[in-house]
Amino acid sequence: MAGNRYGMTTGAVARHLGVSPTTVRTWEQRYGLRPAVREEGRHRRWTAEDVSMLEELCRLTASGVSPAEAARAVLAHRDTAAGGAPRPARAPDPSTGSEGAAVPGGARQPGPRHDPPPGTVRAECRGLARAAVRLDGPAMDDLLEQAVREHGLVVTWEEVVAPALHAVGKEWESTRERYVEVEHLLSWHVSTALRRMIVAGPAAPSTAPPVVLACTPTEAHTLPLEALAAGLAERALPVLVLGGAVPAEALGAAVRRCGPAVVALWSQARATADRPLAAQVAGTAFGPRGARTAPLVLLAGPGWAGGPPEAGVLRPGGLREALDAVSRRYERLRLAVPDRAQGPGGPGFATPRRSDRAG
Repeated sequence: MAGNRYGMTTGAVARHLGVSPTTVRTWEQRYGLRPAVREEGRHRRWTAEDVSMLEELCRLTASGVSPAEAARAVLAHRDTAAGGAPRPARAPDPSTGSEGAAVPGGARQPGPRHDPPPGTVRAECRGLARAAVRLDGPAMDDLLEQAVREHGLVVTWEEVVAPALHAVGKEWESTRERYVEVEHLLSWHVSTALRRMIVAGPAAPSTAPPVVLACTPTEAHTLPLEALAAGLAERALPVLVLGGAVPAEALGAAVRRCGPAVVALWSQARATADRPLAAQVAGTAFGPRGARTAPLVLLAGPGWAGGPPEAGVLRPGGLREALDAVSRRYERLRLAVPDRAQGPGGPGFATPRRSDRAG
């Protein structure tokens, strides 16, 4: 920790914690998190003990605790360690604005934790956004792993990851600061967590037709497709992820070569939605003469909003709906995956052992 014998300046502390100096001053004004000792005539100097207190604050907020609760906890610990009685709770200073302003995502009111009503922000979402702003990769990894373990993929994606990405983008818009590095780092860690889930999922049937996941030719956002791939992997369904900005010719060639049961096309914005391409894919038939079939096309993402429904095309409202639609498709094709210990229920439908898949 850089500093001198007088301690660290507020700017140095902010750089050490990965926050702005304004945030450190806000913590001092709003919650009383100030250096334990301040010499007359000198600027604020933070000792190693003071910085440890702020590090603990960051750790608590990264886990989803509100800044006010975290401040009360670290101040009580400091007072107790110093031999005094814990200080009473300090109400937020209304002159400095709302409690959640210093960290994106707002704050949770004190009290026991319960699953929030639909539409509210989970503590894990606030913690993930705060860790991203601090550029704290290990904290993001831990929070994502814990959220998936406790809530499952769908809840983690819809109530933790997606709102955190939105909060980071909103922070950039409201402050006009450059948060590109924050969004990119958060996206990278989310992608890493999703791909770990795909690799760790149960083996898919070796002869089942795959689900092809692709972005439209002018769409580059791939994280939602990776979330869908992770959910399908959990259900032991075979997936081919073609990624972002897939040219129409390449998509058509892939569909003809692998004969997928489902093709999911992601479009983030209306400008990237390609309805003629979706209709073309939905009309692509393959298979032996007399038994030719065509894939079900899922129009995934907000870019497809509006427009009349077309034959062979569905527009799911979210990750869970998309996963359920794919599962129903496989059930109708009599390719649903039964208990892996019993093997599949149809001729020529073999589930590989994990050792076979690894080879």
